[in-house]
Amino acid sequence: MASYDVQPERRTLHGKFSRELEPILTVRGGDTVRFRTLDASWLLEPPHEEFGETPMFEPRNDGDAGHALCGPIAVDGAEPGMTLEVHIGDIRPGTWGFTFGGHREHLGIVDETAYHRWTLDPTTMTGRNQHGHVVALSPFMGVMGMPPDEPGAHSTGPPRVTGGNFDCKELLAGSTLYLPIAVKGALFSVGDGHAAQGDGEVSGTAIECPIDCVELTFRVLSDMPIQAPRARTAEGWLTFGLDEDLDAALDTALVGMLDLMQEQYGVGRADALALASVVVDMRVTQIVNGVCGVHAVLPYGALK
Repeated sequence: MASYDVQPERRTLHGKFSRELEPILTVRGGDTVRFRTLDASWLLEPPHEEFGETPMFEPRNDGDAGHALCGPIAVDGAEPGMTLEVHIGDIRPGTWGFTFGGHREHLGIVDETAYHRWTLDPTTMTGRNQHGHVVALSPFMGVMGMPPDEPGAHSTGPPRVTGGNFDCKELLAGSTLYLPIAVKGALFSVGDGHAAQGDGEVSGTAIECPIDCVELTFRVLSDMPIQAPRARTAEGWLTFGLDEDLDAALDTALVGMLDLMQEQYGVGRADALALASVVVDMRVTQIVNGVCGVHAVLPYGALK
């Protein structure tokens, strides 16, 4: 199988999802691409507290309003109705990151803002901010996805069934993401590195950071039709629900999990629900992207 390297440069960067974007690379099933990515905000160095004074990638154009994404990657043989398998190999964060907090009146934060500038150590996998707080790093990509089969440009902000801004902290190195393909060639893009994040991403930012290397291996599955995203992690199976309403997102994630349990265990739907109530965890992925995310988790070995 072939391997490729993609660096963040004008030819490889964009800030939207669109079926009309020309692929920067076409790969075959089993091929691996190693990406180096900018942080989501197109920054070239840690931001100053006055965000607009920080050097940013240039030139940018009208299509660069969203997250700084690398791609799209076309996958040979990918057709609508098939499933794209994306296996996540090594992820190495850069050496800096940042987090903002504030402007949440319903949380009692009216005028106050906080800016945390993080120094990241990819060797010890720890981050330290300017106040001396130290956290363990668990890097992952906030955005992994493909465009919908609709004309025009689509924002990178809300996640969709074809992927995008999941901001799911579970999608660590070693995980595999499964996405329904909507357009010929798949046209996959990646970006928005996070060095660490809690479920919910409650301030609207994680530790936002560039990624020195994320290694992704692609396969097209014609015998695994899915209606919504799934993933396999070190912990178990995940199914995702996406909706502007958090309760509806939870229902969608649970529907996907019941589908998966019926497939894997050959049980009826009512039995699947009863078993899910015993062994499945429902977690809030994020609440800040316009479209909320919930993921259901079925741990390996929880049901035999």
